Amino acid sequence: MAIFRKIAIALGIIIVAAGGAFWFLSRGDTADLSVEEVAGTDPVLQEGDAQTVPTVQIAEPVGWKPNETPTAAAGLEVVRFADGLDHPRTVFALPNGDVLVALTRAPQQDNSGGGVMDTIMGWIADTLLTRAGATGPSPNQIVLLRDADGNGSAEVKRVILEEGLDSPSGMAWKDGTLFVANHNALLAFPYALGSDAVSGAPRKLMDLPGGGGHWMRNVELSPDGERLYVAVGSVSNIGEAGMKAEEGRAMIWEYDLAAKRQRQFGVGLRNPNGMDFSPWTGELWTTVNERDMLGSDLVPDYLTNVPIGAQYGWPWVYYRTNIDRRVEAPMPRFLMEYVRKPEFALGPHVAALGLVFSKEGDRMGEGFASGAFIARHGSWNRKPPSGYDVVFVDFDDRGNPVGKPKPVLTGFLTGEGTTRGRPTWVEWAGDGALLVSDDTAGIIWRVRAPDAAPAPAIAGLKSEKLPTRELTDPRSDFEADYLRQQAGRRVN
Repeated sequence: MAIFRKIAIALGIIIVAAGGAFWFLSRGDTADLSVEEVAGTDPVLQEGDAQTVPTVQIAEPVGWKPNETPTAAAGLEVVRFADGLDHPRTVFALPNGDVLVALTRAPQQDNSGGGVMDTIMGWIADTLLTRAGATGPSPNQIVLLRDADGNGSAEVKRVILEEGLDSPSGMAWKDGTLFVANHNALLAFPYALGSDAVSGAPRKLMDLPGGGGHWMRNVELSPDGERLYVAVGSVSNIGEAGMKAEEGRAMIWEYDLAAKRQRQFGVGLRNPNGMDFSPWTGELWTTVNERDMLGSDLVPDYLTNVPIGAQYGWPWVYYRTNIDRRVEAPMPRFLMEYVRKPEFALGPHVAALGLVFSKEGDRMGEGFASGAFIARHGSWNRKPPSGYDVVFVDFDDRGNPVGKPKPVLTGFLTGEGTTRGRPTWVEWAGDGALLVSDDTAGIIWRVRAPDAAPAPAIAGLKSEKLPTRELTDPRSDFEADYLRQQAGRRVN
C-alpha cells in the first residue's frame, strides 16, 4: 500500500504543478488598445507577440430573463421574433416572407487517432467550447418561422427539413430549389414556397472540405441568380496542421448553376462567414475572422470586398504588409506582390459573422440608411472581451466603408464575466425589420425603427468603359525608344 500512496502523492504533485503552470501561462495578454482603435479603415496594428498558450477569457452564457432584451440604439426597438430554438445560427428569408433558421452545431470529431498531446489539446478545446455554450450534438434541422398575422412575432415554428443534414449552415433559394450547405457538401432540395415540409431527395452539387476548426459553410446567391458562393474556413490558426490539410479551405468558392462546375473565387481568407453583394458596385463582400495567439490587440477581424482572384494572404501575411513569422510552410513566390489589404477592420477577436447591406424597404431609419450590419459573435481569447454585439458600418456614396463601427444591439455582456447571449447572424425580414439570431440563447431578435419609412434604394454606381487601345508588339516600341535614346547621345 505504501508504494501506491507514494505514487498517488507524486501524481497529485504533478497535477498541482501542471495546473499552476497552466494557470500562469493562461493568464494571457491584456489589451493595450481599445476595440475602436483596432477598427476602421486605418486600424492601429501593434507588433505581434507570439503566444505559446492563447489568452483565454470566455464569457459563459447565462441566458435572458423573460422580459429582458438587448439594448437597441436610439430610435430602434428590439423584440423577440422567435425563441425556444436549439442553437440557431444562420437565418434566411424566403421571397414570400417565411423565415428559415438552421439549428446546428459543429460536426462530431474523432480525436482517438492522435497522440497524447492531441488528446490533451482536444480536451482543453472541448472544455473551452463547452463554457462558451458551443458543444453538444448538432440538431441538424431547418426550421420555418412564419408571422402570418404580421404582429412581429412568429406564431408558426415548424421543422421542415432534417433528412440529409449534417451541421448545416448557409441557405439560398431559387425557382423551387432550396440550397443548403452542410459542413462537407453543397446540396439542392426541391422546395416550393409556402410548403410546410421539404420533400424529395437532395442533389449534391459539390463536395466541400468537411469538419475542421471552422466548420460553418455560408452560401450566397448572385444577384442574377446564376452562381452560388460558398465560404469555407480553415482547419487551423496559421497552417500548423500542414497546408495539405488546408486544401480547398480558407477561401470562397463559386459554383456555376448552369455549367454545374465550381472554381476558386477568392483565397487567403482564414475564416470567411457573412456574405452579401454591394448595392453600389455589385461586388461580393465578406466578413473574415483573422488569426489568433498574437495578443489581445491582434489581428483584427475584417470586412472586405472580394474581387475574383483576390488573395488576402492567410496564413503567411495579414493586412497586406505583415508577415507572420510563425508559419512554417514556405511562402508562395511573389505573394507579397499581389496580396490585398482588407477594406475595413472590425476589431480584434470580435468573431465577425453575419453580414447584410442596407436594402430598399428596410425600416432602420436615417441613421442606418447606407452601410452594412454585422453580427460580432464575441471573443474567447481577448482581455477584456470584444464583440458580443451587432454593429453598423457606414458607407459613402462611392460604396466605401468609413468611420468606426456603430452599435446597433448591445447589452449581451452582463459585466460580471458572463453573457446573456451571442449574436450570430443577420437577415432582412420581408417587412424591412432586421432579424438577429442569438445562438446560445435560442432566440431570433427583431429590430426596427418603428417610425421610419421604408428606405429608398441605394443608387448603383455607373462607370464609363475605358477607350479601346490598338494592340501593338511591345518589342517595336522598345526598339523605337532605344533608337531615340541612341540618336540623342553625344559621341566624344
